[in-house]
This record gives sequence, C-alpha cells and structure tokens, in this order.
Amino acid sequence: MAAGSAARVLGGCCPGRFSSSFSSGGGERARCRFCPPAGSRADWIGPPDKRSNLRPVIFYVPPHESPLERRLRELREETQEWNQSFWARQNTAFQREKEEFIYSRLKAKGLETRDETGQKVTLNAEEMADFYKDFLRKNFRKHMHYNRYVESTYC
Repeated sequence: MAAGSAARVLGGCCPGRFSSSFSSGGGERARCRFCPPAGSRADWIGPPDKRSNLRPVIFYVPPHESPLERRLRELREETQEWNQSFWARQNTAFQREKEEFIYSRLKAKGLETRDETGQKVTLNAEEMADFYKDFLRKNFRKHMHYNRYVESTYC
C-alpha cells in the first residue's frame, strides 16, 4: 500500500508512515479514531470495534520497506480485514438472534420487553442457556470452518 493510499484509508490522519486495511465489517473503511504520534516506529492497536469486538491495528510502514516486508504487512492487513468481517457478521447475527429469542420467550409468557418502570425485562440464566446452546449448535460448522481455515492458513 503506497503512502497516499494509506492516508486515504486512515482518513488522512497518518499520511505516509502507517497503513491499515481495517473496515467496520460492512465493506466500508473505518475512519481512523486514533493516530500514532509522529516519532512512532511500531504498529499501533486501537480500541475494540463495536461490531466485531476486535482491536484494529495500524501497521507501521518503514521508510525503506522491502518487497518481502511489504508482502508480510499486506498479508497481516488482509488477515485483519477477514477476521474483522467474519466476527462483525457473527456478532451481529448473535445479537439479532438473541433479541429475537428473548422477545419470543417473553411473548410466550405474556410479558412485554419492558416492565412498568421502563426497565428491560430479562430471562434467567437457565432460559438463556437454551439460546446459547442452540446458537452454538446452529453455528458449529461455521466455527469449525473458521478454525480450520485459520489453522491451515496461519499455523
């Protein structure tokens, strides 16, 4: 990634010295919410993304990066973007299905999602265990393929 494209990816906050392929999971590039100081010569790790819970990395680009170093950095960026996308989709599905499960259980009990004081009504641990077990069962293959891909590609 050239210095100019790194600046575009990062919203112009770190032109020329850092590179990031971090996106927020929906295909769009995330704006740089943090920027390494001017004298930094290391990768920087940002705050967790709201959708994926992964911490984005802004990779340092040395002034005379060799082709091999560049390839390694690009592979790390691709890996980060792939993980970001996978976990953003997975976590979004988890939250959506969890809310649907809670709503359906409350509806079956004749309850609303909020009580008379406006507090959110919750289910107990045993009831939520049903959801977690079902979610893991439904997503077993997806997680198995994820783990196999990671293992075969990076181990």
